[in-house]
Amino acid sequence: MNRPSTSPDRSGPVTPRGQRTRAKLLKAAESVFGEKGYERASIADITRKGGVALGTFYVYFPDKQSIFVEVVDDLGTRLRRLIADSTSKCDNRIDVEREGLRTFFQFVRQHPNLYRVVRQAEFVDADCYRRYYDRFAKGYVTGLSRAMEEGEVRRMDPEALAYCLMGIGDFLGMRWVLWEEDPGLDRVLDTAMGLIRHGLDTRPAPPPGRNTLKPSKAAVKAAPSRAAPSKTAKKNTLRPARRPGRSARS
Repeated sequence: MNRPSTSPDRSGPVTPRGQRTRAKLLKAAESVFGEKGYERASIADITRKGGVALGTFYVYFPDKQSIFVEVVDDLGTRLRRLIADSTSKCDNRIDVEREGLRTFFQFVRQHPNLYRVVRQAEFVDADCYRRYYDRFAKGYVTGLSRAMEEGEVRRMDPEALAYCLMGIGDFLGMRWVLWEEDPGLDRVLDTAMGLIRHGLDTRPAPPPGRNTLKPSKAAVKAAPSRAAPSKTAKKNTLRPARRPGRSARS
């Protein structure tokens, strides 16, 4: 489909009653789009689910695509805000990552249609789909860059790192919350944090830009010199010495 976004009125309804009605429509649309899919869902399904008159829908949204875009944007906004609130009191970046993952898992439990709705956006409105991840990554990059400046995270490309970490959370949430819910998730969190903290390599990470395949000239110069073995030493290492009183062939 991929039609241009039909952006809804971001000012929103003025009255508390109007705000409640709009919120009911968004909640109902999230459920209907998740259960039926965008193509099969209808505006009548959404209003019926939300307990709102069919004509009232058009007071807040011009068409089905506009409410779908708003659902995706709203889910992203609420998720980012929830993670920001839950990690605001963390003392270091590693704690931020763990608490952020835990909060994301909780959000997926509360919004089981999150994955289906967001992934449909790729085909319903490509701009909306990319915006969901771009906005998430933007905040992530800011936090990671700050952690690198403070020496809490090794210096590397912060945007690439942000998408790596987002990918970890996305697939773990799909596997252990959406597919097969694990009420504890501590084992999954411990494994994820072990990877994030230490990586896969058992060796210490080299400084950025260092060629690990060839030692530097300084390292070669500083290394203790090893004298070449003498001919006698070479001879002794190749064959055993004769025992007294016995011939070499005995």
